[in-house]
Amino acid sequence: MLIHTVQKGEVLWKIANYYNVDIKEIIEANGITNPEILLVGQSLIIPSDDNVYAVKRGDTLWGIAQSYGIPVQDLLWKNKILNPNLIYPGQILQIPEKQKPEIEVNAYTYILGEDSLPVVREAGEFLTYLAPFGYLIQEDGSLVPIEDEPAIGEAISKGVVPMMSIVNFTSNVKGQNIANIILNNPQIVEKVQTNIINTMRDKGYQGLNIDFEYVLPEDREAYNNFLKSTVKKLHDEGYFVSTALAPKISADQKGLLYEAHDYAAHGKLADFVVLMTYEWGWRGGQPRAISPINEIEKVLDYAVTAIPKNKILMGFQIYARDWKIPHAQGQEAETISVEEAMNRAYKNMAQIKYDFVSQSPYFHYTDEEGNAHEVWFEDARSAQAKFDAVKEYDLRGLSYWGLGYPFAQNWVLLNENFDIKKNLINRMIGN
Repeated sequence: MLIHTVQKGEVLWKIANYYNVDIKEIIEANGITNPEILLVGQSLIIPSDDNVYAVKRGDTLWGIAQSYGIPVQDLLWKNKILNPNLIYPGQILQIPEKQKPEIEVNAYTYILGEDSLPVVREAGEFLTYLAPFGYLIQEDGSLVPIEDEPAIGEAISKGVVPMMSIVNFTSNVKGQNIANIILNNPQIVEKVQTNIINTMRDKGYQGLNIDFEYVLPEDREAYNNFLKSTVKKLHDEGYFVSTALAPKISADQKGLLYEAHDYAAHGKLADFVVLMTYEWGWRGGQPRAISPINEIEKVLDYAVTAIPKNKILMGFQIYARDWKIPHAQGQEAETISVEEAMNRAYKNMAQIKYDFVSQSPYFHYTDEEGNAHEVWFEDARSAQAKFDAVKEYDLRGLSYWGLGYPFAQNWVLLNENFDIKKNLINRMIGN
C-alpha cells in the first residue's frame, strides 16, 4: 500500500487514475463518506496489489520507499541501482515484498454490554487479546462487577483471548488511597486474588491485566510483592498475567504516576506489559499530539533496557482531541474519534497540517460561535510511524486504547504491516 498526501487542487478520481486504482478501493480503505471533498494535507491509503511502480516526475527513491514502507536499500538492491539520484519519469521499479512480522495486539474496550458486540466484531480479526475495562477493586477486596459477558463471548468467537482488567481508580478518583489499603494488608490481598480467580473462572477469562495507577511511591515494594504473589497464584491456575505501566523515561523518574511502577520488576514477573505511551496531549492540558512518536521513542529507549523486548506491548491511542484556543486553565478538550475529527475538518474545509517531530496531524477551525479550535488526531502517516517503531524496537506488539473510536485507516495499515498472532486457549468456563 501507498500513503498519498493530498495536494491543492487534487480530486479523488484523478488520484485513483494516477495510481491506476479503483476509486472504490480508496474510499473503502480510508472510510471516506463524501468522495467529492478532499482536504489539502489529508493522507490517503492507496491500495495496490502490484509489485511494480512507474516513476513519476518529482519522485525520489527515498519518497517511493517511504510510501511503500520499505527500506530504501532494499529498493536499490532489488533494482540494481548504483546511484539513488538517477531515476527518471517512466522508469519501472520492482517493489520488494515486505516480510510481515508476527505480533500480538491487545485492545481495551470501555464499551460494554450489548453495545460492545459490533465494536468487538469489527476489530476482532486484528486482535490477540481483548480487555473489557475494567473491574474496580474496593477497599475490602471486593470487585465492582461490569457487564462484560457479551464482549467476552464475541471475542472468543473471533479467536481473541479475553483478558480481565482490574483497576484501582475511576475517572474522578486517582486511587492511591485504595491501593495503599489493599497492597499493605495480606488478608485483603488474598481476598482480591480469590475474587479475581473466581471471576476469571465464571466469565471465561484466560489472563489478567493489572492496571494500578497513582500508587504511592512508598508502596512500590508492596505493589511488587502483590504482583509476585498474584502471578504465582494465577500461573498455578493456568492463567497469564500482564500489567499496564506509565510511560517512564528513566528508573528514577519522579511523580505519583511513575515512581511505584518498577519496570525491572514488572519485566521479570509479568508475562508481558502494556506501556501506556499516550496522553501527552491530555484533555486538561495544552493542545498537542496525544501520542507523539518522539516522546514514545524516549520511553522505548528506556523500557528495552529494563524489560525484555518480547514482553512489551506499545500503547497506541486511536482517538482525537479538540481544544478551544487559546487554552485556559481548567478548560478540558473534547475527546472524539478520528472519524469525527475528519468530519469537523471537512465541514470547515480545514487544511490538514503535519508535525514531523511528533509524527502527528492537526488542524485549526472556527466554530459557529466564533471560537477557535485546534484538533490533534491520527492518520495513516502517524499510524505507520507507530508501526515502524514496533518493528524498529522489535517489540511483542501493540495495545490500543480504546475500541469504539472509528479509525478505518488504522486497521487497514495494521493488517498490511503485521501478521496478528492468535493465542486462544481452549478453557472450559467453570473449570
